[in-house]
Amino acid sequence: MDATVWLTIAAVVALGLAIGAGVLLVRVFAARRLLLDAGIPLRDKALFWVAVIYTVSPVDLIPDPVYLDDIGVLLLALRSLHAAAAAVRPGATAAVKPTAAKEPDPA
Repeated sequence: MDATVWLTIAAVVALGLAIGAGVLLVRVFAARRLLLDAGIPLRDKALFWVAVIYTVSPVDLIPDPVYLDDIGVLLLALRSLHAAAAAVRPGATAAVKPTAAKEPDPA
């Protein structure tokens, strides 16, 4: 394989990581509302902030060119935060389901 193929593969991988990081950033900003909720346990809020600090810190389990460990830790923290919100307020993080229109009683 020549250098052009490797450069193309590297560009596609970098683009995929950038898109994944962008989606994750949107989810982090959406989680701000949950962090202000008084019903969410402090443990889950602290786990989220620890994951954010780990993501921006220079210390990594896997060297920095590969952000899989950072993304994985942050995704686990977001999942834990959403699970805690769902336990406190059932249906708070679930998608709104459309309800069927009821027929009026003929009586």
